[in-house]
Amino acid sequence: MMRSPGSRRRATTVRRTRSSAPSFASAYALNGETERAAEELAEARRLSSDDRFSSLARLRAFTYRGVVPKIRALFEATFLAGLRLAGMPEE
Repeated sequence: MMRSPGSRRRATTVRRTRSSAPSFASAYALNGETERAAEELAEARRLSSDDRFSSLARLRAFTYRGVVPKIRALFEATFLAGLRLAGMPEE
């Protein structure tokens, strides 16, 4: 049986950057991997040159400048919801 080129599974490597740790924290938490999410959140805090990852309120202050309401709602429902599950406090 022949496979189409798109049907092969490829090993993917995710390139880690300083800005990827909060995204991984949120994604892991939303996937139920809270321990791993907490580790990524700690890494985001360690790598950050400011305190934006100290609380959700502080992160909102950094990210909501000029963001349209529809995008803000998606940000709240996904990214911030995951960070909340990862252990980031509201204040």
